[in-house]
Amino acid sequence: MMTNSPFSRLLTSDEAAAMIGVSAATLAIWRCTKRYPLPYIKCGRLVRYRVDDVAAFLESRRVACGGKDPRHGD
Repeated sequence: MMTNSPFSRLLTSDEAAAMIGVSAATLAIWRCTKRYPLPYIKCGRLVRYRVDDVAAFLESRRVACGGKDPRHGD
């Protein structure tokens, strides 16, 4: 269960990218273009991601196989 605690462990861009399976450069592009709703924390020039936010992002992208996706009315 995701608690989305403000004290969730913070990940660097490299760590978050590895968790998702993309490069840190891809995350930078996503941040600039706002392509995906992946929250991040900005403090000066540092960018960090909460573990809970990355996990929730991955779960939101999950596609169930063999069944209808109720979000799309299929």
